Amino acid sequence: MKNSISKWSRMFMLAIGVVSLVALASCKKDKDDDPPKNPIASFQFAVSTTNYLEVTFTNFSQNATSYEWNFGDGQTSTEANPVHTYAAAGNYTVVLTAKNSVNASATFNSAIELQDPNSALTLLAGETSKTWKLFREGTCMGVGPTPEAARSWWSLDNTGIRPCIYYHEFTFKKDGSFVFDDNGLFWGEDLMFNGTPVLGTCFEAIPANMVNANGNDVSSLLSGTHTYTFDPLTNEVTLLGKGAWMGLAKIITGGESAEVPDSRKFKISIEEKTGYDLMIISYAWEGVYWDFSFASYSNPALEPAVVEEEIPFGEDLPDFTPTAMFNTFASTSPNDVLELVPTESAVTITPGVDDPANAGATKVGMYQRSTEQYPDLKFQLAYDCQFDNFTTISIDVYVPSTNTYSEGGLTKNIQLWIADASQTQEFWTSWVQYDVDVTTVPVDEWKTYTFQLESPTSGVGTPKTRVDLDLVGVAIGGSGHTVDGTFYVRNLRFD
Repeated sequence: MKNSISKWSRMFMLAIGVVSLVALASCKKDKDDDPPKNPIASFQFAVSTTNYLEVTFTNFSQNATSYEWNFGDGQTSTEANPVHTYAAAGNYTVVLTAKNSVNASATFNSAIELQDPNSALTLLAGETSKTWKLFREGTCMGVGPTPEAARSWWSLDNTGIRPCIYYHEFTFKKDGSFVFDDNGLFWGEDLMFNGTPVLGTCFEAIPANMVNANGNDVSSLLSGTHTYTFDPLTNEVTLLGKGAWMGLAKIITGGESAEVPDSRKFKISIEEKTGYDLMIISYAWEGVYWDFSFASYSNPALEPAVVEEEIPFGEDLPDFTPTAMFNTFASTSPNDVLELVPTESAVTITPGVDDPANAGATKVGMYQRSTEQYPDLKFQLAYDCQFDNFTTISIDVYVPSTNTYSEGGLTKNIQLWIADASQTQEFWTSWVQYDVDVTTVPVDEWKTYTFQLESPTSGVGTPKTRVDLDLVGVAIGGSGHTVDGTFYVRNLRFD
């Protein structure tokens, strides 16, 4: 009996083993029969620092067993990580095809620009040096949201508006030095400068006049010698040294500032023309793109003259002395609006909405910013206002906490301003401005802000010393950024 049980036990265990082996073989067969994953093609490249024609490709493809490279110059390779030497500088499109064991494939391509660093540097700095000046044909500078829409927000051309800047000379030398010559004049750029006598004017380029909007000395922006570096692979120029600038004095790497940085970086592209070279320099940050056109003439006779006197813009409006000007924003009826009728602007104002603090109270206006860099709510008058009957300007503002306020973005800043727009194309260069101390601005409650007309925060003159003012503006949320926001206003009035 004992032997019989032992025999059957061995047979049972053997049967289990056979079944297990069959099951394992079956699982292994099923696993081996799974199709391979589809490949993903990807690579990066690096140009040699000693040979600008030699490029090393690093393969980051996945699920691939073989590779086919097309280097864009008629040459190919099947190596995983090839090193390729091009025959000449130029623009090439490199295509990588990655395949798996069943010939499923994926492709990835990237453009490569190869420049002889010596020839690229010569194009910028000449054989020994090269001087660039703002281009005097068409627009020479401007700002927009993207490179494709460059200069769509604002642009400048040679029409006598800022004649002094066309005489500025920017010289790049082959030895790495950068020389700026202001030729005795400087432009009072907004943000950089504040008030009279320099804001919005060409003024004498002397240290005594170089005090910025924060009261600091910025005389380092005047004529001087600095250094620069140039990377021909990225087409980036870095100006080194406090006061080194090109474009506008307020444009720095990644933004705008009244202060002077130790360096600035921008991209360049240079095109060779007949008798001159044309260089575009560009600064870009989120939602903002500035670019500038500079020319270097091998034939000076081709350079157009600078227009010294501004071509007249618009017309002189008749003078008028109103006795009342207000907008309650409760409605658009004459009882709620007198003279201060909103005109086309980047801000959307909706009168007659519920008071955010009390829905049962008198209706108010909803002030909706846009994503433009400098949105203002504007009120264009039909005359040059004489302010003899007024001593103050005031407005009630409600700042919601639901907006997102951050450094470099939306702020709680509140500004009122009065300007001439009928005869001044760049009205912001000569406006009279009133600024609220942002530290006094509460959230989620109404507050009235009142200013004495004859005590502006900044600008040119005062309302009673000017006879050309015809545009009133309100700016809430700060400027120089593209962040939207919602605010509420009521009772804008002159008293």
